[in-house]
This record gives sequence, C-alpha cells and structure tokens, in this order.
Amino acid sequence: MHDLIRDITLCILFAWGIGLVAHITRQPLILAYLIAGFIIGPFGIGWVKSDESISTISELGLIFMLFMIGLEIDLKKIIRAGQVILFAAGGQLIAGCVLGAAFFMALGLKLGGGGFDALYLSVACALSSTVVIVKVLYEKRELDTLPGRITLGILVLQDIFAILFLAVQPSLADLQVSVIALSIARVGVLVATALILSRYVLPPLFHQIARRPELVLLGALAWCFLIGEIAERLHLSREMGSLVAGVSLSTFPYALDVTAKVTTLRDFFITLFFVAVGMTIPIPNGATIGLALIIAVFTVVSRLLTTFTPLYLMKQGLRASLLPALNLAQISEFSLVVLQTGIAAGHITTQTSSAASFAFVILAVLSTFTMMRSDRITRLLIGPLKRIGLRDLDHGQAGEADHAGHGDARRIVILGFFRTASALLAEIERQNASLLDQISVVDFNPNVFRTLVGRGQHVIYGDISNVDTLVHAGVGKAEIIILSVPDSLLKGANNEKLVRHVRSINPTAKIISTADVLGDVNDIYAAGADYVTVPRLSDAHALYEVIEAVDQGLLDAKRAETDAQLAERREVLP
Repeated sequence: MHDLIRDITLCILFAWGIGLVAHITRQPLILAYLIAGFIIGPFGIGWVKSDESISTISELGLIFMLFMIGLEIDLKKIIRAGQVILFAAGGQLIAGCVLGAAFFMALGLKLGGGGFDALYLSVACALSSTVVIVKVLYEKRELDTLPGRITLGILVLQDIFAILFLAVQPSLADLQVSVIALSIARVGVLVATALILSRYVLPPLFHQIARRPELVLLGALAWCFLIGEIAERLHLSREMGSLVAGVSLSTFPYALDVTAKVTTLRDFFITLFFVAVGMTIPIPNGATIGLALIIAVFTVVSRLLTTFTPLYLMKQGLRASLLPALNLAQISEFSLVVLQTGIAAGHITTQTSSAASFAFVILAVLSTFTMMRSDRITRLLIGPLKRIGLRDLDHGQAGEADHAGHGDARRIVILGFFRTASALLAEIERQNASLLDQISVVDFNPNVFRTLVGRGQHVIYGDISNVDTLVHAGVGKAEIIILSVPDSLLKGANNEKLVRHVRSINPTAKIISTADVLGDVNDIYAAGADYVTVPRLSDAHALYEVIEAVDQGLLDAKRAETDAQLAERREVLP
C-alpha cells in the first residue's frame, strides 16, 4: 500500500514537471505524461517497478477517462447528425479497418490463431484523437465551422465504434456468432439497466442533492463504479461499465453539473493513466521504431483516403473534404485504451503496443502543427487535385451566367457568408425582396452554396481570400461590396487585407466592412473601406432598449415583438 502511494506521488510529480516543459514548448500534455511514465518506469530509471502498482494506476485512470468520454457523447446530437456525417464516419471506419487489416497482415502480423496484432492496429489506426483535435479547433475557433462540425461528428461516431469493439473484444479468441450475440446481449442488458436507472431513479436523487456539490461529485462516482461492477458481473469489464455509465448520464438533466464536478478528478486520473501507459513502453529497438513509423505513415495516408473520399463523393467540395481529413490524421488516446485491453487479454504483443504508442506520440506532435496550418495546406492541395481531374463545386461556373451560382457577380456582392450575411438576406427578403436579384454571394461553404442555389440566389463558389477568385467572380464590376465575416472566422486573410484587395480590383465600389476590435476601424478605413460596421454598437443599443423595456414594464411586449420578427425570418444559417 505504501509503495502504491509512493508510486502515485512520483507519477504526479514527474507528470507536472514535464508537463510544464510541454506547456512552454507548446507540445501536447499527453506526450509529457507518456514521457514522465517512461522515465520513472521499469524501462527508465526504474523508480516504479511494481507491476501491481502500474496495473492499479492504469485501471483507475482508464475507468475515469472512459466515464468522462461517455459523458461527452451526446446521443441526441448523434441522432440529429446529418447523412454527411453518418456516411463519412461509416466510410472512414469501415474502409480504415479493412485497409488496416490487409496492410498489417501483409507486414506479417496476425489476424487470428492466437494473435490479433493486425486487428488491434487496424482499429487503433481508425480512431482519431479527441483531445488533440478539440484543443486545436477551439484555439482556431473552428468548432462551429462546417469542417469542424464534420470532424466532431466523425469523432463521436468513432467513440461509438470503439465501444462496440470493446464489447466484442473479450470474445475474440472464440469469435462465433453465438458468442458475438451473447456479448451484444450482455451489453444490451447493461445499457438498458443504466438508462432505466438514470431515467427514473437518479433524477429525484440528484434533485435532492443538487445544492450540495460534494454529494453531486460523490453520487457521480458512485454511479460510475456501480455500473462498472454490474458490467463485471455480466462478464464484460469495469472499463466498459464506466463508459456506459457516462453515456447514460450524457442526456441527464444534471449532466453539465456532474461533468463540471468530475472534471478535476478526471484530469488527475487521466494523468495517471497516460503515465502508466508510458511505464509500459520499453526502450525502443530498431524494429519497434520502424514499425512505429510505418504505423504513423499508414494512419495519415489511410485517413486522407478514407475521410476525403466519402465527403468528396457526397459533393462537399475539395476544401470541406480535405480539412476534416487533415484534422483527423492522428491516432486516438482511445486507441491506447484499446491496445491496453489487448495486452491484458493476451491478444497482442508488447512490441506492437509500444510501436503504436510511439506512433501516437509522433502524430500527436505533427498533427498539432498540421492542423494549425490546415487552411494553407488545403489551398496548396486544391490546385494539384483539380489538375488530376477532381472537380470542385465551382466546376462549370464560368460562362454560365443564366444559372444560379454561375457567371459574373451582380451589383451588390456579399463576400463570405456567415450569420450576419444570413440575417441580412432574410431582412432584405422581408423588406424588399426584389433586391435579392441584384445580389451575389461568394463563399466556399458547400451547404451555403447548395441552399442559396436552391432558393434561386446568385452564388459563386470560391475562396474570398484568393485574389484570383475575386477577379474571376467579377467583383471589379460591382457597385456595393459587403464584408460581414469577423476576422476571427476568416481564413487566410482579415478584413483590412480583404478591403485592400477589393479596392485594388474595384476603385469605385462602395465597400462596407466590419470590425470586432475598435482599434481596427481606422486601419480598415485607411485600407479603402467606405463604411465600417461595429457589431458591438448595435448589440449595445439592442440591450439598452431591453433595459428600458424592463424599467417600463414592457418586457413581455418587447419579447413578443422579437418573437414575431423571428417567426417570419427564413435564414440560411439558423
């Protein structure tokens, strides 16, 4: 017992110290935890040698990590997911696993007969890192973009796939239809039990303790371990049970509160898990490093093929097909979970797991840099892809002025289409619908393109940060040019640069731009804008009117007025 406490102390101290270095050098913290584990583990300086300690630390960390992953899986969002995400995720997972199994079997790894290295690696390589992706997309403010939503949707469905694999995993050595059916039946019983209890028993209990944070935390932990024990009794695993426990709480009325309370504890045990994984990584030999590099290269190539292809076939355009493929090009922390369960079950060798762990580290570092530059990389790739015959959504635009979506821009041009532009078109439709025939929209969101074409609106598919796009779109002939997308959402440019480009192409047009930061207003005027909108001013005016309505006892009337306006709007982006 004393050795376990000492070993946990060493884990936390080294994880914190190397984590500081990783933070300063802008590296993934998971990488720091793995390195910390390697240093203090039996293959490093050997301060932690006990297999029992490593196993206990790893299992605790794994239980909490899967519980939190389950909490973040929103079943309602999966049900509402569009066909694009469902088909893209299905294509990526199926094709990724098939390609992986064939590739690793060709390398001489086993897919049966007592060894399942090829199968585990194919599954591990088919999953992408939620931690890395969400962190980078959040920093780039791309979580709410179309490629961001596609990426997150695929990630969620990857997690569901991993759950199904973990359900079947204990029976791989005797994989028969009856065995698979029994495993699925056990999972069904576990899920049904968890959902029924979370629906009818937990709400009144949590309602009673909602004002006692310590009891909310304790209740969440009790639920996690209870479902884990039920899973153990059903001959599944505590880890599987903790995942189901999290999923069953994901639509729970107190889910956000539970997540907030458990997050700190989760971070502690996730740290322990990855440090424990690092302890199991031996000093690599040439064969291990070689296999790790092969796994890393295969993961990137297969992800580009299996993600880009279904999205492109569903006519998402080259950009919206490439960006999710680049975002997903790494190995998941969940893959390490799958590999650890494979080692515990005796299905795979330590060398295979170690090579995959090294590949995870390599891709976690490279993927961070790639995602930060994904827009630039995408622009570089679109040209060669077009030259080899792949068509983008702008194919056939030139010279087809009679068809919505083709031909030169009209008198009024909206460059970039987001919520403000969506609201503007709805307002014009409400007040002066005839003006819509004088408006052109230039944007590269495939959903926006198809929706506007379907409404008969003139739209040109293209990247507004590219000067050639503006020239070929006929922006030089427009009379009014509107830039309404804030700098935080623009890719490859900002409003000041766009105004300069537009002014160089069209010296006489009236250019209306936007600025979130007050200090940018003068710079945008200096670049050639004729008018700069500042959204915070109109927002402040609207809020002041609400305060006045409250003081005058007219808030209900004010709300009714707003509700009436919303009811009659028909926006492209709700």
